Amino acid sequence: MQTKRDTHGPDRQRQYTAATMAPDRVLGTAGGPHETRPKGPPDAQPGGVSPGPASKSDGSGNGHGSTLRDPLAEALRLIDHATAAGLQVRLMGGLAFHAQVPEWTARIERERRDIDLATRARDRRGFTDLMTSSGYLADKQYNALYGHKQLYFVDEARGRPVDVLIDRLEMSHTFTFGERLAITSPTLPLAELLLSKLQVANINRKDILDALALLSEYPLGQADDRTINVGRITQLTSADWGWWRTLTGNVDRLGEYLAGDLQTGELEFGRPRRYDPAAQLDDLRRAVDDAPKSTRWRLRARVGERVQWYEEPEEVGHGR
Repeated sequence: MQTKRDTHGPDRQRQYTAATMAPDRVLGTAGGPHETRPKGPPDAQPGGVSPGPASKSDGSGNGHGSTLRDPLAEALRLIDHATAAGLQVRLMGGLAFHAQVPEWTARIERERRDIDLATRARDRRGFTDLMTSSGYLADKQYNALYGHKQLYFVDEARGRPVDVLIDRLEMSHTFTFGERLAITSPTLPLAELLLSKLQVANINRKDILDALALLSEYPLGQADDRTINVGRITQLTSADWGWWRTLTGNVDRLGEYLAGDLQTGELEFGRPRRYDPAAQLDDLRRAVDDAPKSTRWRLRARVGERVQWYEEPEEVGHGR
């Protein structure tokens, strides 16, 4: 018996790969007579899928086929190749929300977006080899200094960077994901996607809309399959008062935006929302507040906002 949960989101029978997401490869800067061709058959795609006539090489040649103009399609292509090589790589960042909510119509300037990926420490070397063989330029200095937690690559033909986090996200707050990458594909689990937005101390409009889109499409629950796992969220907010303070503040901010600031077209799917994000925000706030708190949480709560409860991430330059 098929339920509402089983029928929404990306079509599980469809392969969301380079071929299905972007039949619009275009001629890149290297597309003239000196175009570099892939070592294998030029039109080969992951999983035996062959692109149509509009999906031919665009000149950003490499050993795994050409890079794609659409960054979401390119990210999925890289994930396909990583999976084929036995590596666990998943999509995160803003593009991951569009991968999980493909009918969301707010795709403003998507072609300019960076690609954000996540992998495990044990797959770091293998994925670095895959990226460089795919025509990406590694920032060797940055990767030597910070490669234990983050890698940086650039598709020079498109001027598009790729950030790869290793095992954890460290921003305003920290959470690990290395042992949860096998749960879902092609993105981080839904709970981690939501956490990646709700951990931002100074949340912006884009983060708010990404989170609201996810809450409009997937239910809260106590599992990971097509569900936002509330248990994973409360695991963090019940142990760390700072996590609780930032997340609950952002839940309230999302509710305020939904009630008074949402603009026409910002949260449209070409159909009614599958879930009421306002109701889901209320349920999430209740679950986070009601979950038992650790001794560490209670001790930190006594200090409250007299001491800053979040980190301020620093921007690090890239040299290559």
